[in-house]
Amino acid sequence: MNKFIEIAGRIGAQRHLVAIRDGFVAAMPLIIIGAFAVLFQNFPPIGKFDFVGILNNIFGEGNWQVTTGTIWNGTFAILGMLIAFTIAYNLAKSYEVDGLSAGLIATASYIMLVPATPTDWGLQMAWLGTQGLFVAIILALVLTELFRLLVNSKFTIKMPEGVPEGVVKSFKSLLPATVILLGVGIFQAVWAALIDISVFEMIFKIIQEPLQALGNTLPAALLIAFLNHILWFFGLHGTNILGGVIEPIYLPLIEENIAAFKAGMSAVDVPNIVTKPFLDSFVFMGGSGTTIALLIAIFIVIQREKNHPYRQVAKLGAPASFFNINEPVIFGLPIVLNPVMLIPFVLVPVTLTVISYFALWLGIVPRTVAFVPWTTPPILSGYLVTGGSIRGILLQLVNLFVAIVIYIPFVMAGVRALRQKTEGQS
Repeated sequence: MNKFIEIAGRIGAQRHLVAIRDGFVAAMPLIIIGAFAVLFQNFPPIGKFDFVGILNNIFGEGNWQVTTGTIWNGTFAILGMLIAFTIAYNLAKSYEVDGLSAGLIATASYIMLVPATPTDWGLQMAWLGTQGLFVAIILALVLTELFRLLVNSKFTIKMPEGVPEGVVKSFKSLLPATVILLGVGIFQAVWAALIDISVFEMIFKIIQEPLQALGNTLPAALLIAFLNHILWFFGLHGTNILGGVIEPIYLPLIEENIAAFKAGMSAVDVPNIVTKPFLDSFVFMGGSGTTIALLIAIFIVIQREKNHPYRQVAKLGAPASFFNINEPVIFGLPIVLNPVMLIPFVLVPVTLTVISYFALWLGIVPRTVAFVPWTTPPILSGYLVTGGSIRGILLQLVNLFVAIVIYIPFVMAGVRALRQKTEGQS
């Protein structure tokens, strides 16, 4: 166990994985705004209330959708370019070198490699978005490491004392940036001369496409659910540790769904089942372990003993758990290193992953076509991520019921164990 904790802790603190995770976190507000823009553009009627119809009457048929389309173009559609900057920035800051310069160099290099349109030499938008994520990650990590080595060497321009700090940083980065951009330019020229397809297409076909195909499977989803909760059981932040691996795979999958939904495809027919919103909305309700169901189970089992420790933790943790924040429960009950809670804490999300996967695969529930903040409460999140479908809410209710049923006997066992421990001490 100690060896497992040591290894997992090292992985969670690994500089490059942390930079990837923080890079995606930094871009998350733009991702959410872009996803909401598409959701509103295709929002289904609720009874007699037709949101799209009202806006069409006010602004004219399709005119207001220009705004939502523009928001998409400035957020999700350029996610790869944004991520190149944010990852490079965070990695450089971890080395205590100029993060802004590193981010700008990575972004410039990314644009240099983007294939041009054949007629007007514009940038092909497809590679600025999620299809270019792996190129963005590789470029950001490799070029920032090179930038760090050059900046920390003598290959820089030093300014005299009294010069403003911003000017000092700019000139210090000038020669390293020149070397890096020149190197990227030469690389692009050689690549174009020797290979018919672009770097983006090569990496997409060799790395990104197979990983996305693997990620959109039930075994992959089960593995993520299992590892996330095993890490949490040992007191390690499973979501953060796995975030650097999950985000590059599952964000392109939800982007494909959103793009298909935007093009008019039904939410039932969009291509991908397992996405980030799939996990957040149907598996991690109330936080990892679906602990909102655990709190409900505690209130069901412990009704008379108002001051019971479990009930007190449940009352304190309920408001945060409603917004999918469950550290008070994980560390307060505790679930961490609590053998009584290990089985349900892992079994519940694994079970809900299976139920949710088949519900979406069979078309009983629409697939996810919107990206919402992970703090969005259950019920509301189920409605939004499925494009405004009541069936998304019903699936969450079914999952909650199943989770509560699984948790109840273990809560009863925990109550008995706590009572025996208290009686033994007295």
